[in-house]
Order: sequence, then C-alpha cells, then structure tokens
Amino acid sequence: MQLGFFTMPIHPLGRDWRETLREDQEAFLLADELGFSEGYVGEHVTDLAENITSCMVFLASLAGRIKQMRLGTGTVNLPNIHPAAVAAQISMLDHLLDGKLNFGISPGGLLSDAEVFGNLDADRNAMFLEGIEAVLKIWTTEAPYNIDGKYWKISTQRTLLADIGQGIIGRPLQRPHPPVVITAVAPYSKGVTAAAARGWEPISANFLMPKWVGTHKTSYEEGCKQGGRAVDFSNWRVAKSVFVADDAKTARDYARGEGSPYVHYFRSLFTKLVKNGRSNLFKEDPDMPDADLTLEHVLDRLIISGTPDEVADKLLAFREEVGPFGTLLYAGHDWRDPALAKRSMRLMAEKVMPAMNAAIGHSESRAAE
Repeated sequence: MQLGFFTMPIHPLGRDWRETLREDQEAFLLADELGFSEGYVGEHVTDLAENITSCMVFLASLAGRIKQMRLGTGTVNLPNIHPAAVAAQISMLDHLLDGKLNFGISPGGLLSDAEVFGNLDADRNAMFLEGIEAVLKIWTTEAPYNIDGKYWKISTQRTLLADIGQGIIGRPLQRPHPPVVITAVAPYSKGVTAAAARGWEPISANFLMPKWVGTHKTSYEEGCKQGGRAVDFSNWRVAKSVFVADDAKTARDYARGEGSPYVHYFRSLFTKLVKNGRSNLFKEDPDMPDADLTLEHVLDRLIISGTPDEVADKLLAFREEVGPFGTLLYAGHDWRDPALAKRSMRLMAEKVMPAMNAAIGHSESRAAE
C-alpha cells in the first residue's frame, strides 16, 4: 500500500495567512522528503479557515521544490471556473510539474462558494459534467473548438490565427491528459461508478464514516465492469485523519484534547455539513435523528491516533472493514505544534507504513497458500 497526502486545511481564524500558506507548503515538502507517493490540496474561495483559494496556484508554488512525488488538485471545483480557463491552467501546471500532475475534479461542496459564483440554485452536477467534457474536448480536438453547451459556449472561430498560435489553448505534457481523479463523499457514490467506467480514479474522503467508505468498493467495481476495465483496487485512494506520537498520552492529548487541531477540523466540518443538510455522512444508521448526532461520535469514528504500533493496528482494522484500497492519504491538519505534527508524519512514513505493509504482505501470502 502506498502512502500519500491530502489536505483541505482548516486553520484557526485569525492566524496570519502568510504563515498558514508557508506551513501548508512545508507539509508538502516534508511529505516529499519522507517518500509519500502523491499529495493533493483542496480549494475554497469563501472560507477564511480553509484559506487555499486555488489549488492550482498553490501547487504551482511548489514547482521545482518537490523532488519525487506527484501532485494533485484536490479538487478543481468545475462549476465555479470557465472550462477554457481550467484547460489552459491545468496544461501549464502539468508542464511546470514536469508531467507529475493528477487532475482532481468535483462539483464543489462549499455552498457559499456556489452562491458567490452564482450557481447556488443551478444543477451543479450537470455543470460539472459539461465542464469536464469541455476541458477534455479542448485537449483532444483542434481549434477553434466550437463547443456549444448549456452553461458555456467555447470557440475561437472569429479570432483564430493558427499560423502564429493565436486562438489555440496549449495541451498538457501528459497525453492525452493527466490522470483524472474524483473525490467521493457520498455513500453508495454513483460518481465513483461513473468515474471508474471512464477510467478515472476515486478518493474516498476522510470525513465519511467507515461504513460508507466501504460502499465505494462496490461502486468502483461496478464502474470498472461497466467500462470494460479490470478491477484494480490499487487505484482506489482513501483519506484518513491520523496522528502518530511516540507515546499514547501525547497522541491522545493532541488528537482529542483541549485546543486539538483535529477536534477543530471536525467541529468546523460537522457544523457546515449538518447545517447544509449533509448530516448523513456522519451517521452509520440513516434513521438516526440529527439531534442524537454528536461531535464526540464523529471524533471517535473518524480520527485514528496512538503510538506507531497502535495506529498500524487500527488502520489495518479499518482497511479490513472498508476493503483493500491501494493508497492511504494522510490528511493534513493545522500544525498547532509543528514539532509534533512533523513527528507524526515521520512516524507514519517510517514506522506505521512498513508495519502495515509487512502485515498485508503476510496476510496475502497466507491467502495464496
């Protein structure tokens, strides 16, 4: 199993924006140093806590600094951006990153972003589908394009001067385009099925109950079958909030104690999602009343913490519960204590993952006998 990184950082309000951006960059650089295979970053425009407003701009700031791991948009919220802008910017970013880019896409989940861009009452799933179709068509057809959609009309028919390059959008370094990845947050996700049928790969979000993460396995299998693809669970990524420390008390205090960045993260998400009608993501029983849903229940099910041995055992049990995903995406959080945050990432890479992979290899060897 591979180890990757995924951050949709939720920083405490009032922190210096420059400081949090440098901290988030440092997390990617450390992940790269520790041998993480890939790293994704989210984006939101109208949230002072989730203050990376463009994942493409953020990843561009790492060009030339990341040595080995692939970087991914996590995600470009397609209804909020013109497809021609997405096509051009992702093409440039793929070249800046020397072809080590994964193209993560979604309809976007923050309702205040939808409102500010004027699509709060629109069918954002339809916009998402039209947007990605337009981007792919720009990359695979010749100018002047002439894409006539419901939401966007794209052409350079009147201004094309092909002999000097005017009216032509550049293509990515990876052909026909970078790998397409979607983030799945819904139980029994139809999006995972549709993506797998098209050759795209899923990321299961770190704020989804394990019971519902497990449904993505079935959705992915069905999509692969629909697309005539071999089912390969090594292409399934699952994000998880993990904190590792040298002793159990430190792990418990930092992950669940007073001022914990993990508690802060889930309190913010819990408030947003319940307020916006998505409380089902936190329920293992769909009939559970919202009034019975507590933050403590969410924290108990969605944070894994402890010593390296404890975390390895808990993650192996989680993998046994949800299915054999191929990449564990360590979720980034605010660095309330930078030394402990960095130590957790190091222990994850150097202690937890080797222990997990040894156990997985042993289990698979026994199963093959």
